[in-house]
Amino acid sequence: MSPKKILILTASHLCRNPRVVKEATTLGAAGYEVTVMSVSVQQRFEQLDLELLQGLPFRRQVIDYTARTPRTQVSDLVQRGATWGARLLCRTLRLESAQSLGPATALLRFARSHPADLTIVHTEIPIWAAQYLIRDGRRVAVDVEDWYSEDLMFTDRRSRPLRLLRAAESFALNHAVYTTTTSESMAAGLAATYGCRAPLVLRNTFPLQTRSRLDRPMGAGPPAFIWFSQTIGPGRGLELFLAAWSQTVTASRVFLLGDERPGYRQQLVSRLPESRRADVVFIPLVTPAALPSKLAEFDIGLALEPHWPRNRDLTISNKLFQYMDAGLAVVATDTAGQSEVMRAAPDTGLLVQAHETSQLAARLEQLLGDRIRLRACQAAARTAATAQFCWEKDAPRLLAAVERALVTPVPAPT
Repeated sequence: MSPKKILILTASHLCRNPRVVKEATTLGAAGYEVTVMSVSVQQRFEQLDLELLQGLPFRRQVIDYTARTPRTQVSDLVQRGATWGARLLCRTLRLESAQSLGPATALLRFARSHPADLTIVHTEIPIWAAQYLIRDGRRVAVDVEDWYSEDLMFTDRRSRPLRLLRAAESFALNHAVYTTTTSESMAAGLAATYGCRAPLVLRNTFPLQTRSRLDRPMGAGPPAFIWFSQTIGPGRGLELFLAAWSQTVTASRVFLLGDERPGYRQQLVSRLPESRRADVVFIPLVTPAALPSKLAEFDIGLALEPHWPRNRDLTISNKLFQYMDAGLAVVATDTAGQSEVMRAAPDTGLLVQAHETSQLAARLEQLLGDRIRLRACQAAARTAATAQFCWEKDAPRLLAAVERALVTPVPAPT
């Protein structure tokens, strides 16, 4: 009997969507015929995607806006212009359309041309498309790795089709063959808002890396903090953390890894005392394959999520689990999602208030000044990753959900 076909839809580059890569790899290794459909919009990330795909047990189909052909360049120009116009209409006249999210129509058309036994949707455009695929009679599962109608800053939300997103989320969550999300807090919030069954929780964990910070001695140098994201910019908790950190006395350094938003470095560093500015170091984004070993070079990982927007409060970011996997002590703000993890593993570091600096400075000083405690936090973090917060623990739940979904009757087209 031929293997069941699974189509995974995302509107993101794979190098920027590790959740899709883990899911596709797990299902492909389990014997399913897996196709990931993604959208390519930046040549740099397209190259990273191609490198990432080497040796993985699934294939990729792409809506490509990066190829340097006249036809592709025209398509890219038309697409970007249409999206810009849709966002302008949304911001000024509150006229909402899926085009303001990006190439929604192209993605839906592409998905309809690729039948599968199960279609799993990720990111906001595929979740919008899910309602049409379900009405077509497709068996569709939904992964809410972010709550898109409850995301982004105030200024960005003005151009967002929020009513359209909420309607799409509600339909998908109530009609999918199964749903998943990133935390118990997110699952409860979605269920309460949309009257759906609470999604299955598949955390943003990662396969256990072979080496961690514990494989190296503590050393005599100052402890090093690490914070990483795809973009180094405002709204990520860095300003408040550095305000507290600059009050500490024990020597330490802070490393920020990612692509810098233009002008943000100067804006951030100018707030610090002159004597501390050289201790904040910016390092460029690394490939997903290089990130685990890179993190293991540091001592303390920073997970500085804010309480607003609601999505950031409820989810649990990738970085918290990657720090634990790398054997780093953790400083995590007390969002609902991160509190779940820190309650389960309280010896891994500090759970701190998201909008407070005085107590944070004192607690950072205590941690920095106690090398024995710092090493114990690192060991506890690695133990927590090994025992409960790794992909090896989450993957069986995904496989069980897919197995159940594939014997669920296909809905009749409506």
